[in-house]
Amino acid sequence: MTSLADIPFSLLELASVPEGFNVAQTLASMLDYAQHADTLGFNRFWLAEHHNMEGVASSATAVLIGQVAARTQQLRVGSGGIMLPNHPPLIIAEQFGTLDALYPGRIDLGLGRAPGTDPLTSRALRRDDMRAEHFPQEVEELQTLLGADGAHKRVKAYPGANSAVEIWLLGSSLFSAQLAAERGLPYAFAGHFAPRLAREAIALYRHRFQPSATLQQPHVILCLPLIAATSDDEARFLATSSQQRIMALMQGQPLYLPPPVESMEGIWNAQIKAQVDAFLALSVTGGPASIKSKLQALVSQMPVNELMFTNDIFDREKRLQALQILMDAKS
Repeated sequence: MTSLADIPFSLLELASVPEGFNVAQTLASMLDYAQHADTLGFNRFWLAEHHNMEGVASSATAVLIGQVAARTQQLRVGSGGIMLPNHPPLIIAEQFGTLDALYPGRIDLGLGRAPGTDPLTSRALRRDDMRAEHFPQEVEELQTLLGADGAHKRVKAYPGANSAVEIWLLGSSLFSAQLAAERGLPYAFAGHFAPRLAREAIALYRHRFQPSATLQQPHVILCLPLIAATSDDEARFLATSSQQRIMALMQGQPLYLPPPVESMEGIWNAQIKAQVDAFLALSVTGGPASIKSKLQALVSQMPVNELMFTNDIFDREKRLQALQILMDAKS
């Protein structure tokens, strides 16, 4: 049986702005959070890319990656992910090549093909609506730009070529699982918001994986929502912040992280509750014993190499405390 002690733990960060906080306070808190994760021995710290989402401050992803890497020592820092259709591959290669030059061997480049926003904002990004259809070709172009610097190249990423940037494909469906398998790339599944296809996508990736110069064996991360607290009751209370926020997402409202409430009764109806519960179906919520038991059951059932967690807790100190509870589950 796979032991939790053998599974690296990592974090996904959206720079969610708590109600009553501003962006500057949120980003300062995020940097403290990353430093705490670094001292506790987490493996990776990835930042998402979202645009025009009030309450989510991770729009300038590469900038934040540089700030986190500058304040940490051991963490691999990267994107979870860069939405490649929003950017020319050359720009991404130069940005991440620069990050790799500053923080060698610590930079991950997770790539997604969704816009990370709404159609109106996509147009504001000057995004071609058809570019997502060319995602496989643009991944290949990016691999070439970050690969060996050959004299035959007319366009070179400088910095970027010959870098140690690790490319990952991210997904919430079967498309990226199959592409990652075909290209022999590591794969991360977004179970924190798309739990329904998690098992199928991971199985597909492992079954179809083709070894490459990049990777000889399949390597998969599963991302999960985490609410870890000192007791199951406290965790259920703290989880109401995330539940309210998912409600806001479904209703097209700003995504500030609200404080927890004693009960969600009267805030949602049965239909909304069912939708939120489905969204958070893979959530790992509870006190120390429950967290350990749930995680051990999960890694026994799903063939993952690494677990990554979101951590949407309103109280900043309790958010830090959750990291310690999570790492204690490995012992």
